Amino acid sequence: MIIDKLTIFGTDNIGIYLFTNDKYTIVPKNIDIETIKKIQETLKTEIIQTTIARSFLIGIFVAGNNNVILLPKNVDDEEVKKIKDIARDVRVEVLDIKPTALGNIILANSYGALVYPELTTIEFKKVKESLGVNNIEKGTIANIITVGSVGVVTDKAGLIHIDATEDEIDKLSKLFKVKIDTGTVNFGSVFIHSGLVANKNGILVGTATTGPEILRIQRAFSD
Repeated sequence: MIIDKLTIFGTDNIGIYLFTNDKYTIVPKNIDIETIKKIQETLKTEIIQTTIARSFLIGIFVAGNNNVILLPKNVDDEEVKKIKDIARDVRVEVLDIKPTALGNIILANSYGALVYPELTTIEFKKVKESLGVNNIEKGTIANIITVGSVGVVTDKAGLIHIDATEDEIDKLSKLFKVKIDTGTVNFGSVFIHSGLVANKNGILVGTATTGPEILRIQRAFSD
């Protein structure tokens, strides 16, 4: 699996700017051509350049899996249309719930999801219906409620907060139906989502990510 280092707008927190699944990667407008080329060569997806809620923070606002891309309720109609026009073979849905930082509150792959424990019953139902997964639970990871910020899960594997317990790892492996490991990014950050972007084809990490961290990430996502 390809793994490469990346910065976006001069920062190692690449995950706050990108959303990817195995088919599409959504990136901010005004990103430079060389960065787009590296993203495309590593993740091997079609690129969608846009804003979300007029913001470049794509990874904060967008969640989903290989079947659906979920957008927050404050997204513009033009932004929705742009994504729908390109991502024709996945569903694109606007999720009508109060929280808008979907990337921080939803951790999902095509088999399951862990979501923000403070969602209401109605909001939880909407997330479940939109994701189209049977395995979905409210919960925390290492006592952190913004579960999407401390993990990245693909349809092959996942990496979560280094302080997750063995019980949490076991439960999440069963929930997502993939191997789950723990680690850090960007020289010790436990906020995995901020420094790691991955799909079945490749992995991008922030440039501050150390050699030992990369080895652990490679091991986690290896076949």
